[in-house]
Amino acid sequence: MMIAHSPAAAHLLDVTRTVRRAGLRPTGIDRIERAYIDHLIDDPAPLFGLVRTKLGFLLLDKAGCDRLRSHCDHPIWTKSDLVSWIARSTDAKRAATEAGLRKSALDRSVPLRLTNMLRRHIPEGTQYLNVGQTNFNDRAVNALKGCDDVRIGIYVHDTIPLDWPDWQTPRSRSAFRTFFDKVDRNADRVFCNSQATKSQILGHARHLVSENIQVLLPGLPIITPTDPPRGPWSGKPYFMAIGTIEPRKNIGFLLELWKDYDGPSDPHLILCGRRGWMNDEVFARLDQGMPNVHELSDLDDDAMWGLLQSSSGLLFPSLAEGFGYPAFEALHLNVPLICNALPVFRELLGDSAIYARESDCYAWRNEINKLAQKRQDTSGEQNRVMSLESLTWQTHFNQLFTAL
Repeated sequence: MMIAHSPAAAHLLDVTRTVRRAGLRPTGIDRIERAYIDHLIDDPAPLFGLVRTKLGFLLLDKAGCDRLRSHCDHPIWTKSDLVSWIARSTDAKRAATEAGLRKSALDRSVPLRLTNMLRRHIPEGTQYLNVGQTNFNDRAVNALKGCDDVRIGIYVHDTIPLDWPDWQTPRSRSAFRTFFDKVDRNADRVFCNSQATKSQILGHARHLVSENIQVLLPGLPIITPTDPPRGPWSGKPYFMAIGTIEPRKNIGFLLELWKDYDGPSDPHLILCGRRGWMNDEVFARLDQGMPNVHELSDLDDDAMWGLLQSSSGLLFPSLAEGFGYPAFEALHLNVPLICNALPVFRELLGDSAIYARESDCYAWRNEINKLAQKRQDTSGEQNRVMSLESLTWQTHFNQLFTAL
């Protein structure tokens, strides 16, 4: 499928998240921002990248965005600079990335001069896009509104900090509330990943209306599994849970299940994700050690997909999700999926998942035991409400450019 050309005079994409997370294993939102960088570089329209640093802003042209992309794949900037020292940067990778971008930026400004910098470069009719949920604050809004005919488009991935505030740190709750309020008041167009997320957005919005919110399904990455790493699980049935270990992922529930799976013939559980926040009890149990539970936090994507492809199933007991990339990666690899019956999963996965309530230990053990005995082709052949073929970036950007 060919991707249509954007009707915008130019694109202004906020790439602050990509800069801040350079060198880290990408999250789902990171993947989406990277896809926007890739596809907008290829679009004929001019592309500008906006970066918020500790001391101000950088403006990249298309060549600068391409250099940022190359750096994320194979680091080319390894040293910080005097500005990083003045800003007291403590993240060495981020400092090196910003130092490299300063040398090749189209322009830079202190915060008070952001509007002037944008007006010097971006043409009338530019489309601003923010998919990383960063740097959309009063300063950014005022600068954008100070330019000629700039349209504002924001991708909102979920409203979990508003729906489940007890699972977030006070800082993240406050930051998301500020971000959402700015989106609600100022976005010309809001994009999201499901009808479930759209309903949640409308439930919190005071100004947005349904007509200005469009569902745009993310695309799947190109999945290229490699030989899985070996360990105590090799040659035995094992299951995986993928994602940051944080309260809503409900990893404590899986650890409760695995108290009974401690024998040499019992299945293993691999937790593939870094430790997050507000999960001290779970971390303590992991630190104590469980015979058949293993943490692998630093795998690259290809190795993770290799493990997933050879597993007996993916376990997804999340209490809340925005989209849930690992679930779709499991489907793509024809790996059985057991998950909580969240609205977003019912909407997008249909009958292709095995559903069990997050508190029903008996149901989860029953399904795990069946899959451990013999891997069943549960995910691949059942009726679906959607086709994985629709989860492509070509489809996504054709719909985006039509909406613009």
